Amino acid sequence: MTHFPLKLSTYLKHSILASCLILALIPVKAFCQTTPSQDIEILFTSDAHFGITRKAFRGDSNVKSSVVNAAMIRQMNALPGQSLPADGGVKAGQPINGIDYLIEGGDIANRMEIPIQSAAASWAQFETAYMGGIKLKGTDGEPVKFLIVPGNHDISNAIGYAKPMKPLSDPTSMVKIYNLMLKPATPMTNEAYNYATDKINYSRDIKGIHFMFITLWADSAERIWMEKDLANVAKTTSVIIICHDQPTCEAKHFTNPIPPHNMTLENKFENLTAEYYKEGVVAAGDGGSTDIEQRGFVKFLKAHPNIKAYIHGNSNWNEFYTYTGPDNDVALPVFRVDSPMKGKFSAKDETKLSFHLISIDAATMQMTVRECLWNTTPTNPSTKVVFGDSKTISLAVN
Repeated sequence: MTHFPLKLSTYLKHSILASCLILALIPVKAFCQTTPSQDIEILFTSDAHFGITRKAFRGDSNVKSSVVNAAMIRQMNALPGQSLPADGGVKAGQPINGIDYLIEGGDIANRMEIPIQSAAASWAQFETAYMGGIKLKGTDGEPVKFLIVPGNHDISNAIGYAKPMKPLSDPTSMVKIYNLMLKPATPMTNEAYNYATDKINYSRDIKGIHFMFITLWADSAERIWMEKDLANVAKTTSVIIICHDQPTCEAKHFTNPIPPHNMTLENKFENLTAEYYKEGVVAAGDGGSTDIEQRGFVKFLKAHPNIKAYIHGNSNWNEFYTYTGPDNDVALPVFRVDSPMKGKFSAKDETKLSFHLISIDAATMQMTVRECLWNTTPTNPSTKVVFGDSKTISLAVN
């Protein structure tokens, strides 16, 4: 018969005590670890246009952009805890636990046509309103991250314009975006900035999805950078393009094809893309054809079928649509966002003011974009965001 040196009860007591001591030494985290969330929550807005006024807003007239943008930001800050609508989309009916990213789609500064303020003054207001005003945190508890692309007004301020501006040029917003997003070892300065060589193109891999941020539009010059970027991306990885202009671009945003390629009031070109316009010698307003230019982009899309979505500002109203190209031979889901200052419809009806909440489930590769109507009751600014239209698409690569 085996004899224990201690009584059985004493032995068990010491064993339990030892086990408790061991457990006490193990970090609590070891017991609480769960699979990291595959959710991504993104706010998207565009065309802040600091430097101008809204004709009417919340009972006042000629309201400064700084006031309107700040009001929108307060509504963004109030989103966490609010439940998403039961629309069948990603996280439908569930509370918003955090916002991981805020994307600004360009035209931070309005073009400096006299008497509009300088780009430097507009950028300072943007920093105050957005960088200082956004109090959101991500689902990981970290402060929201900003992702910014430039717009045609930001670029025009940097390179000049056919109509008089004062100063004649001010690249402040381009330089600030460049430094924030590209993080060069030596920060760019206004004096050194060269739009021809210093494009704001970058990408981010977020939970297995490749986000491409490009300058204005995917013209032939931008596609050179995009091809190099995608060369390092697996063909099975989903890609989302984010830029300022819509997939059709605007004729006036191309470069004057006639030497010496100057911008003039007569030809209406703004020389914002490196690509020369191929369909005439005058940019015929917003309705000018860009079919030839688009066909180059469509060819690029066909070569990269893992590009699953396109998100933009510039022509501003809430719209979820499919880009089919000039020959109806491609089908790319597109999401167009409103502007707090220059919305096609919300400029006249402030109850239509909106931004987007983009919810992505990286595990199922589903993305839902929801219209967030943030000023439905102008007489009661504390009214919560009302969810309007929504669209869910698959980001899965077949």
